[in-house]
Amino acid sequence: MGLPKTLRLKHWQDFQTVYQQGKRHRHSNLLMRVLGDRPAGHSRFGITVSQKVSKKATVRNRLKRQIRAVINHFQPQIKPGFDVVIIVLPQGIGCNYERFLRELEQLFSQAGIIDHGHSRNHLL
Repeated sequence: MGLPKTLRLKHWQDFQTVYQQGKRHRHSNLLMRVLGDRPAGHSRFGITVSQKVSKKATVRNRLKRQIRAVINHFQPQIKPGFDVVIIVLPQGIGCNYERFLRELEQLFSQAGIIDHGHSRNHLL
């Protein structure tokens, strides 16, 4: 299932603003840019998988589906008011859902996007 329209970065200008002004957080397979100056409302997400990762669209789309599933998993914990762009790095091509889940949880907590009131037991 995809992200609802209210949770998506849709316009090129929104992506550019996050790329230029957002704070950068990096993990081994993912890079995340976060801009947190939006007025209250849902946090919005954009996902980028370039052709440097894979020339095949099916592979890039599979990676994006996995990232969207992880975002949906964390949605109840995500604080409002953030614009986030998640970039899959070339070494992320072999990652599975569980790996993305762990990495995004770490990136979200680094950036202060998720609420720390929930336990981590769901990953263990």
